[in-house]
Amino acid sequence: MPIKNFELTAIDAERYSKKGESRKNVKINHNSSVTKIEKIDNETNSIDFRFTANYTGMGMIKIEGNIVHSGGSPELAQRWIEDNKMPNEVAKEIHSTIIKNCIPQSVIIARDLRLPPPIPLPKVNMPGKGNKTKPAKGGMEVA
Repeated sequence: MPIKNFELTAIDAERYSKKGESRKNVKINHNSSVTKIEKIDNETNSIDFRFTANYTGMGMIKIEGNIVHSGGSPELAQRWIEDNKMPNEVAKEIHSTIIKNCIPQSVIIARDLRLPPPIPLPKVNMPGKGNKTKPAKGGMEVA
């Protein structure tokens, strides 16, 4: 695995709404972006990133950090400096790593700020009298 190190360097979060205010249909937008790539040596690059979860009109969570990536293209940093692009394989791996590490952290922060978790919650359907919905078959397992 080419990811050698992952670290968070900054967390900024804010809830705009007051206690007791509720909003319906809150839209949560996620975004991960690479802000800077620097070459450490021929096989290793330092990649700065920013992850945001924006709750429309309700709040926001911003997480910044650094990834040390090895085994990638030696000219990755130079290509980034020239046109802010990286190979699709490397981009997929970097953004997947950011999401896998920042979503759990943002769930904890959202709980502390009393914001909805920035993930889709599984729906629970209970069969019963008058409820004609069938129980879900398969799906996400929650522990």
